[in-house]
Amino acid sequence: MQKAIKNINPDSSDFRSVARALTVIENDLEGSGDLLKKLAFSKNTPVIGITGPPGAGKSTLVNSIIGSLLTRGLKIAVLAIDPTSPFNFGSLLGDRIRMAPHFNHPDVFIRSLATRGSLGGLSAKTIEMADVLRAAGFDYVLIETVGVGQSEVEIAGLADITILVLVPESGDEIQNIKSGLMEIADAFVVNKADRADADLFANNLKKIISQNNEDKIPVFKTIASTGGGIDDVTNFILSAPLAKNTRKEILMTEKAYKIIQQRRMADVDKKKLQQAIAKALSDPDFNLYRFISDFEFRILRI
Repeated sequence: MQKAIKNINPDSSDFRSVARALTVIENDLEGSGDLLKKLAFSKNTPVIGITGPPGAGKSTLVNSIIGSLLTRGLKIAVLAIDPTSPFNFGSLLGDRIRMAPHFNHPDVFIRSLATRGSLGGLSAKTIEMADVLRAAGFDYVLIETVGVGQSEVEIAGLADITILVLVPESGDEIQNIKSGLMEIADAFVVNKADRADADLFANNLKKIISQNNEDKIPVFKTIASTGGGIDDVTNFILSAPLAKNTRKEILMTEKAYKIIQQRRMADVDKKKLQQAIAKALSDPDFNLYRFISDFEFRILRI
């Protein structure tokens, strides 16, 4: 098994090799470390992060962007991240349903993965899996995050271009998100622009952006379900400069931090931790902080 894993060379012309490599990395199987160390990047493949609140139509937008990129003769890989239930540790992994028109296309590779307890919009393994796709030689890698709010600023540590998707109904949410997501977005998409007050919302968004950013950040209006405005977004993706030199160091630091964080937490089994807490809760004097203090070393070695 070890020898077989070492010989996995992800290649965008062979989706099976890509799928096997991703499975090894996602499940941290034996040899995954060697596989990552041997990754070779023959081309500069941009990673495009699609983020935003739940219900903004991110999956539908990604589906339309895929179609638009395919008309340019490009080969696309997609990582669609779904939240993991904190109760049964399950995940629906249903994003591919919305991307069904491209699921069997020979130039499109789609992989769903669960957050597996990660608190932000990214799976702990997303960074490594994205690098596998980059090494495989795809022209673009699209990553659709869960959509959990300001914690999605972590996408800035992974994506070369970050697109924030909003809808006209967001309204006052702009005030709540501007201190976080507003700072990391390279472009804004007001999706479902056929709804009432879409123009007003887009104009207000432009005003807020101009007040808080020296750089001119574009705002696009789209109707992803019908393809309206998608070409403008695609043209931006194709022409936008990758991570600015002033941000590259910060972005790479964020990537390194997430990888180190994930590896240091590798010995913590969340299910066993839950079992230990369930047992401790039978004590009427249960105190979470005392529990952590008393059992810290045991928990870290579960």
